[in-house]
Amino acid sequence: MKQIVITGMGATTPLGGDLSSTWAAMLAGESGVVRIPEDWADELAVQIAGYVKVDPSEKIDRVKARRLDRNTQLALIAAEEAWTDAGFGLGADNPVDPERLAVCLGSGIGGLHTLLGNWDVYKARGPRRVTPFTIPMLMANASAANVGLLVNAAAAVHAPVSACASSNEALALAVDQIRLGRADVVVAGGTEATIHPLPIAAFAQMHALSKRNDDPKAASRPWDKGRDGFVLSEGSALLVLETLEHAQARGARIYGTLAGAGISDDNHDIVQPEPSGHGQSQAMLKALRESGLSASDIIHVNAHGTSTPQGDMTEAGSIRRALGSAADNVIVTSTKSMTGHLLGAAGALETIATVLALKERVVPPTINLVDPEDGLDIDVAANTPRPLPAGDLAALNNSFGFGGHNVAVAVTTANTTS
Repeated sequence: MKQIVITGMGATTPLGGDLSSTWAAMLAGESGVVRIPEDWADELAVQIAGYVKVDPSEKIDRVKARRLDRNTQLALIAAEEAWTDAGFGLGADNPVDPERLAVCLGSGIGGLHTLLGNWDVYKARGPRRVTPFTIPMLMANASAANVGLLVNAAAAVHAPVSACASSNEALALAVDQIRLGRADVVVAGGTEATIHPLPIAAFAQMHALSKRNDDPKAASRPWDKGRDGFVLSEGSALLVLETLEHAQARGARIYGTLAGAGISDDNHDIVQPEPSGHGQSQAMLKALRESGLSASDIIHVNAHGTSTPQGDMTEAGSIRRALGSAADNVIVTSTKSMTGHLLGAAGALETIATVLALKERVVPPTINLVDPEDGLDIDVAANTPRPLPAGDLAALNNSFGFGGHNVAVAVTTANTTS
């Protein structure tokens, strides 16, 4: 079975405008959640969100940005960082055969700002004022297509849409593409930009969002008794994946191995997780089987951990179900306590955090966990980072989405023997 390694990573998040600043903020236990500054938030029940730390207008030319939804702008920023981090150039300096290069980039909602913004223009100023770029900007595959154009990918460009599991599903698809021999290199991950009054109002009507408006930085609090919902955030995270042979041939730096992935569906409800966590456990077990790992190999889990009343405890049980007694030796965290929930981009960002946790031997904390739920039968890195041992390590990252989508990704420390 082909070994797939991670050679480049990039991100723009509520904690930082690039990956290094994001990771430093995670280890410092910082929160990227803020009070929404726009006037439109004044009439909403929820007035907090996680904006990217560095606005895309600071990195993308204004003329170019006018033809890109914010969702795509964020993806291009993360993609360029990941691509150059992998040691590749762009344009004439790109050494990768386009026919062996693919993109798998997921988004849960897509170009929402473009859709709603142009509807407002249509109502206020008429159909002739709607931009002709509306469809190319709002379509769900716009971000994937634009990243494909950026890196010159001709093998395939995929855009998985599975709610909050979208970017981990993109990683799973990328693994398949490489192992099936369809590509040597894949740029994979996710993006999301939906901080807008309509989705915030809609999520609030579902009682899914935290209403801790008076204390934004403490609003996302996975497994804490005081949690009252997730925090809507935006951002993008992408990884460059390639075969070990391809990476070694060019002398690439290797962060770790994307060993495999597992996918399942709850088949229970369009929104609520299946209470026993059976489907979530199956995704983890499938990831272990595909990776050739056992439960005892897992030292760390970066959980989906959204800070919702039902979801957090369901996942705690599913981790215990999947790993059994081996869960006693696993350190669990939820970096959403700091970033909020990036929806379709969450899984990729958290997979990156998992890779870095293994590489640097330290688990980022779950902040705001001051009063843990009774019966929380997992070991959470509450409020301070936790060290990991030396040696070969393996970990899981979980992403679960509306519709019952479950995706678990398994990563290991770099092993450069083929």
